[in-house]
Amino acid sequence: MTESLPAAHGHDHGLSADADRRSLGIALGLIVGFLVLEVATAFAARSLALLADAGHMLTDAGAIGTSLVAARLATRPPSETHTFGFKRAEIISAATNGVTLLLVAALVVYEAVRRLIHPPAVHGTVLVVVAAVGVAVNLAATASLSRANRRSLNVEGAFQHIVTDLYAFIATVVAGVVILATGFRRADPIASLMVVALMVRAAVGLLRPTLRILVEATPEDMEIAEVRRHILELHEVVSVHDLHAWTLTSGLPVLSAHVVVTDECISAGTSARLLDHLQECLAGHFDVEHSTFQLEPVGHAEHETGMH
Repeated sequence: MTESLPAAHGHDHGLSADADRRSLGIALGLIVGFLVLEVATAFAARSLALLADAGHMLTDAGAIGTSLVAARLATRPPSETHTFGFKRAEIISAATNGVTLLLVAALVVYEAVRRLIHPPAVHGTVLVVVAAVGVAVNLAATASLSRANRRSLNVEGAFQHIVTDLYAFIATVVAGVVILATGFRRADPIASLMVVALMVRAAVGLLRPTLRILVEATPEDMEIAEVRRHILELHEVVSVHDLHAWTLTSGLPVLSAHVVVTDECISAGTSARLLDHLQECLAGHFDVEHSTFQLEPVGHAEHETGMH
């Protein structure tokens, strides 16, 4: 049995992880600073759009904080009790971000419907000024996170929180202008419902890939039948069974298989060369750098237990 590890990219990954944490830290500072101002102003202006977005920004701060913790955990080395380290922590963080987006969306829908029926007075000028500042803050936070590695679902989860907040502030500015120009107070909850649609879209976009990883589904860009075909093309290979592929964390697909080889391969001592060919094939065709193979002689499967 042999295993290949993506050690060659460890140094670059460490540099990328440090840069991601810096970007997340800058975004967190911007969001927390503005959050305090927005909550106070939302109550003073009696604006649901601002208050709803303040709630969303609170989840943003929590999401970014969670992402920072997860990013740090993911850099911990493997141990006797955690043989893959804590790389899956980033996926749990991304899933949490998706769920919180859905929860906030549900709360905003409830309050928006209530205010559509009984619209309260809203201070349009305050709404526009604070929301305009919010647009600037979220643009800066978005710019910071856009420099991070968004192929990481952990970073993407935080990014989606910030982007939906940016859209929310833009919608709030529009609602404030409408209120000032026409006195139409229902523009505020309507703007909130528009933001909800964006929240749900972002949440679904996060939860779909994270849930696939958590249930250990085959990577989306990989077809098991094609992997099997490539392995069987090697003349030393007789058959393949117990072929499994899953994703450990963002950008790290993993594969294991039992490969039945010819008696000549074993007697001639060419197993090591075959393993090199198998791992080169997976890395070259399927971008799998972490693979484990068990080479077996013909007939071994007949008395093997626990086959899947």
